[in-house]
Amino acid sequence: MTRFIHDKFAKDYLEELLKDYGEIKSSEKVSGEIKEIDVLFTPDKQQNSNLQILGLLGKFAENPAIIEPFRNPASTDEICDCILKLLEIKASLRREAKTNKTKLPDAEIPQLWVLTTTVSETRLSSFGTVQKSDWLTGVHFLPDALRTAIVAIHQLPQIPETLWLRLLGRGNVQSQAIIELQALPLNHPYQKATLELVYNLRENLRVNQELEADDRELVMRLEPLYQKAVQSGEERLVLRQLNRRLGEINQSLIERIQRLSIEQLENLGEALLDFSNIADLETWLNQQQE
Repeated sequence: MTRFIHDKFAKDYLEELLKDYGEIKSSEKVSGEIKEIDVLFTPDKQQNSNLQILGLLGKFAENPAIIEPFRNPASTDEICDCILKLLEIKASLRREAKTNKTKLPDAEIPQLWVLTTTVSETRLSSFGTVQKSDWLTGVHFLPDALRTAIVAIHQLPQIPETLWLRLLGRGNVQSQAIIELQALPLNHPYQKATLELVYNLRENLRVNQELEADDRELVMRLEPLYQKAVQSGEERLVLRQLNRRLGEINQSLIERIQRLSIEQLENLGEALLDFSNIADLETWLNQQQE
């Protein structure tokens, strides 16, 4: 059950990050008995210069890409299925080019990126993978003709460039990435939207009665961050309402409001409707200390 929750999170998350840089087709169907492609991405070349903000994920998205994230370690059969999807897409593009009497450039054939939380050396060896010197540790390339790489998320270095991929990891890898996400500047273009997706993941997991151990741990680790986010949201809402009703609030009062609990902030949000001046606010705050 939780696998579908994580699958939806991964698709929504990748779509949110990549939507400004090209065309995204999630759950794209291909012919035959092959399953749906998770994310098929075609970049907008005019937006490529901005992709560096997404680090390694942005590098994947510089060219057409199929991105297949796995919550559990991708099995040999699952990786083979992903390669078959790529070959189906390539065959479809070749048929289209033939119909149009044009040549299919290699640059228009997608590169397959299989994102797996962990992978064994035995499995990597069975696909004949290599690590290229100009790529980060954890990106394992199959022979060039297959246009495929297996990305072992647990092997990626803990640096800002890999943050957006490590968020799709598992256990401590994902938890550390969430902490780094929380620490990003508030004006970072992807912090707020990504945190909202993470919190939605928490809510969807929390109501599930059959969580695996690492999912229970993830929910527990997200709880303080979630509460902090809720409190921060309540603070901003109350301060906006107070400024609109009473004018600018001085810093000392703002600091007192920031020390209130979520319940007290909610009560203040109701009480301020009856305030007519700053003195009313000060009286209410003093009453909270009694």
